[in-house]
Amino acid sequence: IQLVESGGGMVQPGGSLRLSCAASGFTFDSYGMTWVRQAPGKGPVWISQIDSGGDRTYYADAVKGRFTISRDNAKNTLYLQMHSLKPEDTALYFCARTVDYGLGPGQWGQGTQVTVSS
Repeated sequence: IQLVESGGGMVQPGGSLRLSCAASGFTFDSYGMTWVRQAPGKGPVWISQIDSGGDRTYYADAVKGRFTISRDNAKNTLYLQMHSLKPEDTALYFCARTVDYGLGPGQWGQGTQVTVSS
């Protein structure tokens, strides 16, 4: 499988970004998908997931109400819309198939860096 994240960057507090995850090598619409982030010097943290059809979504408390996960199965792409960004959102953001999340970074994409700073 291949997962390629993009859309990260540097943004001021209160700003917005939309991350994308382009998937290939598997039947995308058969798998739930997950976003994970890892802040500098800390372990990875689950932040959101979506079922295969895009009907059910789940969020960590730290991002609930600010982030929205979605997917376009026709484009084999997963998204994470982030609003009201805070410095503590600074991290490397990864996407993964939900079934692979527990297997660790070897089964995730390469990540996209989000830096929130004034």
